[in-house]
Amino acid sequence: MQALIFDFDGTILDTESSEFQAWQEVYQRYGVELTLDYWLPFIGNNSMPFDPAGHLEKQVGQPLDKHSLENWVWERKQELNLALQPLPGVLDYLDAAEALGLKMAVASSSRRDWVEGHLARLGLLGHFQVIRTKENVALTKPDPALFLQAAEGLGVHPDQAIVLEDSLNGVRAARSAGAFTVAIPNALTKHLDLSQADLLLACLCDLPLWELLQIARGRGYPQLPTIV
Repeated sequence: MQALIFDFDGTILDTESSEFQAWQEVYQRYGVELTLDYWLPFIGNNSMPFDPAGHLEKQVGQPLDKHSLENWVWERKQELNLALQPLPGVLDYLDAAEALGLKMAVASSSRRDWVEGHLARLGLLGHFQVIRTKENVALTKPDPALFLQAAEGLGVHPDQAIVLEDSLNGVRAARSAGAFTVAIPNALTKHLDLSQADLLLACLCDLPLWELLQIARGRGYPQLPTIV
């Protein structure tokens, strides 16, 4: 194993929960519930039409100022995101990967300015030799193109890389690319069936990187923590 490829939203930074919370607050203003059943299929997938404001219009049965709602959500989401720190275990993995001489990339279905902006704010941008985002591919996850391009940019074959993901679409994309795939679900994606991953962890902090490398090299599976 020569490389780590990180997803961004929900894996490095839990921006997914921030957006869900912001839209929940909007829905609550109109006395409507934003359900996980509606929300979950969109996580890690920009190839599906995503229109929560339009969905809210249908729920309340009246036209709404969608532009104003979306602007409010954007501002609220930014406020929530600015308070976020990297998810548990991420910084340890970055430091350990550098100490072990592993190459690192980010492969995200989000925009480049979004990903690079947050990484720069957190002081993490310099850890990654390659960043691939929606601007680089015709199709985002669950298509494998983002991971294939990330591996190519690092100069490794996909089966020499470990992908760290939180979403079902991301897991499908990484497996299709041929990478060893680790699922680390967050507060939202823990409700998804991520059993397609090669390995399922409750938190990166539950498994040191050197142990993960041994597992990936041998394709063996230790006793893992139970996700609740």
